[in-house]
Amino acid sequence: MQYQYIQTECEDNVGIIRLNRPEVVNALNLKLIDELTSEMERMDGDPSIRAILLTGSDKAFAAGADINEMAEEGAISMLWRDQFAVWDRISRISVPIIAAVSGYALGGGCELMMNCDIVIASETARIGQPEINLGVMPGAGGTQRLTKAVGKVKAMEMMLTGDPITAEEALQYGLVNKVLPVEVYYQEALKLAKRISLQAPNAVRLIKQSVLKAQDHRLAEGMEYERNCFYLLFASEDQKEGMKAFIEKRKPKFTGR
Repeated sequence: MQYQYIQTECEDNVGIIRLNRPEVVNALNLKLIDELTSEMERMDGDPSIRAILLTGSDKAFAAGADINEMAEEGAISMLWRDQFAVWDRISRISVPIIAAVSGYALGGGCELMMNCDIVIASETARIGQPEINLGVMPGAGGTQRLTKAVGKVKAMEMMLTGDPITAEEALQYGLVNKVLPVEVYYQEALKLAKRISLQAPNAVRLIKQSVLKAQDHRLAEGMEYERNCFYLLFASEDQKEGMKAFIEKRKPKFTGR
């Protein structure tokens, strides 16, 4: 499928999506988010794709929302437009989403990064929620996800000043998994996505769902969900293959069945 603002490809069992609005450092307009969400859902429904790699350019993952689309809007038009509803669909993607982040990841770009499951950043990454400088606030989950990730006091500082943090600071606060030179961060993210894509697909999806449950539910509810998922996987052929391969001291060949 041809898109205006994203580029897509597939390498082995990894679907790759690259944000592509270089003239505005990948600012997120409504059409880009719609294209991104539609392609993620398409990949999620393709059994041959077992992980998604999301990236931008070395200069910018995404520098924020497209302000030109919102500057003249009013409260009622923004309410009816409900531009953040589509973001909820991203959070329901069942395969792991690995982000390769370099340069600016600000505002909506930071929120998009936090919607991903694993983040590999370059040393040049600058991450933050600067909406306060425009007289507004985050609207796609920034106040919620950032607070859960870095804690109340750091989240307050970042969102009330608008100051971004460096990749190394993001690593210390648990916002990213790894920080690498800009020359290698993308290849490392792709390598990780390919490694995950070789695991048992059903187990991968249920692990992702269980971890997300841990963020939003009480411990007892999460534990019950985890146990039910564990038992369910014993209905899969991959469980039999994985345990047989372990006993036979060989690498398993998972099929997703």
